[in-house]
Amino acid sequence: MFKVKSIILLALMAFVFVTSCKKDEETPVSTTGNLNIEISGLEDLGSDYAYEGWVIVNGKAVTTGVFEVDASGMMSKTSFEIGLSDLNAASTYVLTIEPSPDSDPNPSSVHILAGDFDGSTATLSVAHGAALGNDFSTSTGGYILATPTDGGSDTNENSGVWWLDPSAGPGASLNLPTLPAGWAYEGWAVVDGTPISTGRFLTASGADWSGIYSSTNAAGPPFPGEDLLLNAPDGVSFPTDLAGKTVVISVEPQPDNSAAPFLLKPLVGAVPADATDHTLYQMANNAANSNPTGMAKK
Repeated sequence: MFKVKSIILLALMAFVFVTSCKKDEETPVSTTGNLNIEISGLEDLGSDYAYEGWVIVNGKAVTTGVFEVDASGMMSKTSFEIGLSDLNAASTYVLTIEPSPDSDPNPSSVHILAGDFDGSTATLSVAHGAALGNDFSTSTGGYILATPTDGGSDTNENSGVWWLDPSAGPGASLNLPTLPAGWAYEGWAVVDGTPISTGRFLTASGADWSGIYSSTNAAGPPFPGEDLLLNAPDGVSFPTDLAGKTVVISVEPQPDNSAAPFLLKPLVGAVPADATDHTLYQMANNAANSNPTGMAKK
């Protein structure tokens, strides 16, 4: 009887061992993990561009995947499966803007958000060195209304905006940080809901890169700005009166995704209803309202 019991016990042990081995064989160890992101403040980039996330692993950028944002700011995807070894070793998360479709496997130069992982979480901001490197919270600026390219005519002086300080020689009136590659500043006048570009620029001292609306009767000053006199866009008549309107300094990706201002608008000026020409008016800092923010979790 003892011998029979021993045989049964040994058989049961063998069955348990074999079953355990089968379970080990049938349950492979996962080699991937999920990176989850929560970001607010992004905008729809249209059909030609998309957002792409990256993790920095031992100094190398590894893509986490592409997503889009709709007109209401909703992300098309928030969880991304990547290699577990890359996820565990990731030191930084970076969000870029990429062409769509994109044949280049490397990140573009347009980095909008980034953050270093502290444990499993990274707080994302535009101020991170791998993004724009500044949150624009200390940016300041002023503008005047004037039409210097009109050759001395004083009948339409409120139809131009220039970012200069007439009391400084004239001098620059914008205090803005130097932008990294992939970005440029752009001035705007918003007339009856229509944003009109006054030109792109990298420095507050020097002319911007556009002059399509200015007259050719005289040269404009060497500062960003534009006279709204010629070639008015559809729905707008030039000359116009900018009193009571809005002027904006935005930060734009290069290449640009849209003819409208990008989501980063660090300076906004509500032009007084009784504004007079050649008077310096200050702009409000709008960075806290326009900077996107977010978190990445692994």
